[in-house]
Amino acid sequence: MARQKLLRKVGNVPSFKVFKPVGQDESVSPVIMYLEEYEAIRLSDYMNLSQLESASVMGVSRPTYARIYDNARKKIAEAFVNGKPVVFEGGKVYFDSSWYHCKSCLCSFNHLNPELPVEKCAFCGSPEVEPYI
Repeated sequence: MARQKLLRKVGNVPSFKVFKPVGQDESVSPVIMYLEEYEAIRLSDYMNLSQLESASVMGVSRPTYARIYDNARKKIAEAFVNGKPVVFEGGKVYFDSSWYHCKSCLCSFNHLNPELPVEKCAFCGSPEVEPYI
């Protein structure tokens, strides 16, 4: 039996749920990118951290990080080559702060003070917020 996966720390979530090519047929099946894969791309390619530094930030070993990053790159390649949308969701993750999603403006925002309740969206003020994931 395989060992249970440890949770991976995610510092930022995408500011959108779906990234899709313009003019693509809606019937094309999307590529599902887990939040830890998005975080790996963000850390290595956007923030220019080494794999060792990125693994430390995410709280995983360097070989585990390398597998996550490799899976993310393959999914991006599949989406680009085949013109598929990328949907960001799920994974074995935890956040360094509480994240929420607004149903009205569709933005995601974090809430750093867990003692205070989240009553409205930080961007549009709508009361229609829910915990992210």
